[in-house]
Amino acid sequence: MITDSQLYSLAIFLGSAAMLLIVVYHFLEVNSEDHKVEEKPRAAGGKVKA
Repeated sequence: MITDSQLYSLAIFLGSAAMLLIVVYHFLEVNSEDHKVEEKPRAAGGKVKA
């Protein structure tokens, strides 16, 4: 059977691992290519084609 100290250590380890994975996921999501700002300049707004 698992002891209280083993259960405590397992809970701390799994909680820490979950938080680390959440931080890594958010870091990768923020720095993904989908969220990059367009670097190409847009056409001038004053020129309108008829």
